[in-house]
Amino acid sequence: MNKNQKMLGVSLLALAISGCAVTSQPIDRSVSEQRAQTDLQNMFKDQEPLNGPLTLHDAMARAVKYNLESRLKVMEEALAQRQVDLATFDMLPRMALSAGYAGRDNVSASSSESIQTGTQSLEPSTSQDRDRGVADLTMVWNVLDFGVAYVSAKQQGDQRLIVEERRRKVLNTIIQDVRSAYWRALAAERLLSQIDSLMVRVNQARDNSQRLSEQRIGDPIQALSYQRALIEATRQLEDQRRALSLAKTELATLINLPIGSTVSLAASDDYPVPQLKVDLGVLEQEALATRPELREQDYQARISAAETRKAMLRLLPGLEFSAGGHYDSNSFLVNQSWADYGVKITWNLFNVLSAPASINVAKAGEQVAEARRQAMSMAILAQLYVANANFNESQRQFQTSQQLAGLDSQIVEQLRNRYKAQDIGELELIQGELNALQANLRRDLAYAELRNSYGQLFASAGLDPLPEQLPSNELIAISQALANQEARWHAGEL
Repeated sequence: MNKNQKMLGVSLLALAISGCAVTSQPIDRSVSEQRAQTDLQNMFKDQEPLNGPLTLHDAMARAVKYNLESRLKVMEEALAQRQVDLATFDMLPRMALSAGYAGRDNVSASSSESIQTGTQSLEPSTSQDRDRGVADLTMVWNVLDFGVAYVSAKQQGDQRLIVEERRRKVLNTIIQDVRSAYWRALAAERLLSQIDSLMVRVNQARDNSQRLSEQRIGDPIQALSYQRALIEATRQLEDQRRALSLAKTELATLINLPIGSTVSLAASDDYPVPQLKVDLGVLEQEALATRPELREQDYQARISAAETRKAMLRLLPGLEFSAGGHYDSNSFLVNQSWADYGVKITWNLFNVLSAPASINVAKAGEQVAEARRQAMSMAILAQLYVANANFNESQRQFQTSQQLAGLDSQIVEQLRNRYKAQDIGELELIQGELNALQANLRRDLAYAELRNSYGQLFASAGLDPLPEQLPSNELIAISQALANQEARWHAGEL
């Protein structure tokens, strides 16, 4: 090979290597902007508009139907079902179809040679055309592979049920989050207007005090102390406002409303205190039987047991059946099309060596699943008893907060009468109104915690807030089903 040929070879090799190089281009900003616009349109697409004040069960229904995380779990469940359908095809026999054209540039000829004399005993001859068409259809079915595929399909079915339990858990969590956010948002709707009104009066009193100080009217120390007290009142009001202002944003996120949407809640002046009419022992049994986490572990135990069966199946020899149809256009053939069939036993002897270790691993997986379920059962029972303790404590805290709010309301009425009679200054009245406002806030937040802890009791017991079947997928039907289920819980019916 001369120098030019070597250079040509090196150049071709470098060109081939450079052609196999893979480069990744950054996504253009315009593509990301278009994706952002599409996402914004799809996130809130095909949602029923808000009509009138939003009740608690309406908010829950919207979360069930429109919450993006809930939608994701529904899609994951549908994907798991398709994977189950796909796994069933692994039980079918393997079938291969091939067809093509075969040719060569010379004749496929051969002769024979005597093994005794070494002389040619047959002149060169051929029994195959230079160009021919061929086709094969072959089916192979292995009984052992069928058994393993059947067990794997059952495992995939359990995986789908695990996804369903996880969707239950997400649904319970979302509804519980909506319950908590709704009652805090309702407290915000009740009190934010009062906070804003009081802040206006505080700012006006500060301006008046500063004007008097500039005119050197009255004691400067007393004026500065007065202004300081008003600034401290402003700070307290701002802290309260910040704590409440995000409640509606959180609620809007949970029910998948565009951020910044105006949401009006169905307010009520009543504070009904829920009572637990179910024995705690009954809730304990329900929790151990129906909590999604424990049911998931039950399915995991079945999957682990199936893994043990698969390891034992692989110890057995495989019985393989085969059948096929063939075609060859070779003109020398007496039969250009034919069928063949056979039975064969296959056995991987190395599986016999590895089987004990595989079986031990699978059995250890079963033991781990059982131990995990028992540990989770204890944790779930602890959650249930903590939820019950929180509910009892929330009842006491709400009663105390309600009594304080009532006393502060009476004090404010007396302060207003004395202010009108000019027996006290405006600062004392503002401070009394601020105390009453804080008492009302503590009462409403305590009530929100009471309702949240009450719902947490049933969530800890693994009770589903929705029945298995809904009459329709409309919001009103979902809302009514949620209300009916909660009414049964209030009545002590599980």
